[in-house]
Amino acid sequence: MTTLLDPPVPVTDSPLAEPTSAPWLRRPTRAGSITAAIGVLTALLYGWSLWSVGYANTYYAAAVKSATVSWKALFFGSIDPGSFITVDKPPAALWLQGLFGRLLGFSSFSMLLPEVLAGVGSVLILHRLVRRWRGNTAAHLAAVAFALTPIATAMFRNNNPDALLTLLGLGAAWAMWSALESGRTRHLVTAAALTGLAFDTKMLQAFLVLPAFVLVYLIAGPPKLGRRIKQLFAALLALVVSSGWWMAIVVLWPAASRPYIGSTQDNSIVSLLLGYNGLDRVFGSGSGAGPGSSGGPGGGAGFGGSSGWTRMFNSAVGGLVSWLIPMAVAGLLAGLWLTKRSPRTDRARAGWMLWGLWAMTCIAVFSLSKGIFHPYYTVQLAPAVAALAGAGGLALWQLGRRSRAMLWALPAAVVASAVWAVALLDRAPAFAPWLRTAVAIAAGLAGVGLLTGSLLRHRRIVMVAGGLAGAALLAGPLAYSLTTVAHPVSGALVSAGPSSNGSGGFGRGGFGTSTTDHALVTFLEANRGTATYLVATIGSQSSASIIIATGQPVITIGGFNGGDPAPTLAQFKALVAAGKVRYLLASSGGGGAPGGQQNGSSITQWAASAGVKVTVSGSSATVYDLSTAVTS
Repeated sequence: MTTLLDPPVPVTDSPLAEPTSAPWLRRPTRAGSITAAIGVLTALLYGWSLWSVGYANTYYAAAVKSATVSWKALFFGSIDPGSFITVDKPPAALWLQGLFGRLLGFSSFSMLLPEVLAGVGSVLILHRLVRRWRGNTAAHLAAVAFALTPIATAMFRNNNPDALLTLLGLGAAWAMWSALESGRTRHLVTAAALTGLAFDTKMLQAFLVLPAFVLVYLIAGPPKLGRRIKQLFAALLALVVSSGWWMAIVVLWPAASRPYIGSTQDNSIVSLLLGYNGLDRVFGSGSGAGPGSSGGPGGGAGFGGSSGWTRMFNSAVGGLVSWLIPMAVAGLLAGLWLTKRSPRTDRARAGWMLWGLWAMTCIAVFSLSKGIFHPYYTVQLAPAVAALAGAGGLALWQLGRRSRAMLWALPAAVVASAVWAVALLDRAPAFAPWLRTAVAIAAGLAGVGLLTGSLLRHRRIVMVAGGLAGAALLAGPLAYSLTTVAHPVSGALVSAGPSSNGSGGFGRGGFGTSTTDHALVTFLEANRGTATYLVATIGSQSSASIIIATGQPVITIGGFNGGDPAPTLAQFKALVAAGKVRYLLASSGGGGAPGGQQNGSSITQWAASAGVKVTVSGSSATVYDLSTAVTS
């Protein structure tokens, strides 16, 4: 059994290597049993009462339902089976969820199951990576820390694309680590291909891991410099192909026979890449025509707080991901100090650089972005923080072993992290008030025990104090994660834990959900006639629930919140004249999506003057019958 006092165990297995013997014939080791237990407990945490989450973000859920009905909708990521307009992201996550829906039948469970599996896979991949880098003990600590990160618990139970994004990023890191071990080009190409698939999941956010990958291999890759550069160019080619093939098809596909590209003003996938899902996020210069937008520059402040270096610690973000950042920073500094004289190819130092650069890039981009920023993006940061914290605790202990003058380093890091944990808990004072006291006492005792045990060279004292320190630092994330599971909230604005408004309540999610108006659906299905589309609605807040309930083509005017010029008034009139749409749902009765609806407003005004307002029994929706409208 490895312990806190054991040196890291070198592990050189490759994800692409052939096994030397059947693993199921080997007797499980104690470390293997712990790893299996971590995987099982993670699956229970993420999968518990999964059906209670409902359809989560109904905007994407509608696209998943459409993907189970139409292969064209699946390929393009259309919100409705008629493929009128796409959602605001590339469709890789929808491919996975849609295929599960086709296999198991569409339901909340079948849609969210791949998210849970992505979470379990992410935790186990991180465990494997840290084990190969710093041994079993560090791997156990890192995997548990990642699994219990509150935003990870929330996101691996939600249908936003970030779950698959995180899994693919860690898969790419696995291949990159194999390249550092072997120096083989194929591992670099695999890392690039997986990063490209992550791009097909959430565009430019997928590339936040690239600075870490490129710099670490350029510095620590085994081959000579010239070959390393050639290998990186080969990886670049693989990245371009894997991330660009779907976009190329969309660009080359005739616009008249594919859906409109949602969240753009010019029906261009390149505009989506460089605008709404690209530079607009960083500089805040876009129109904000997608989920969670506020309609103008700097709109992200309404969700993640104002941009700046303290954003990761503010009231909107801090409780989701920042619990172990103090330990991660201290551990990173200790690890780099311990390996400062190591050879260029030393993998211990390479690991510190890999996770350190991963964390710093995410923190810098998330903190300084002036456009739309949602706190749940930080799930991409969580693996790096967990890896640095798990391995960092051991590095701090080793630092004290090498120099008695540094015996204080680990106890101080534990106490500092606990102080921050108490501060986070204090933001929701009505939530488990006893926990703040327990964390403070446990961390204080752990700090004293670690210092005393190190001074006396007493193994048992160090082990007990180390266990107490781990319990103290993980108590807060565990409580927040359990709260997230116990009080599931659907919606686009995914968060975790209790509210930080001082009430201790559970103010999470909400926006991005819509309820089904069954009376309206029954009316539309009974009176649709020969129209191609069941109905046209303004924005996805009205269309999503209808698509989920019926699986029928629906025109979502303006995309997510009605701000896209699709269709124009002239185009809509042409659809009406051709008999393709009969009804316009001008108001669902419960309020539409926020944001710009200028195009939808002109269509609504025309429908009100040219159509006939109908009364739907049992529904408060405003519906216009356009079957007799004059469109000239």
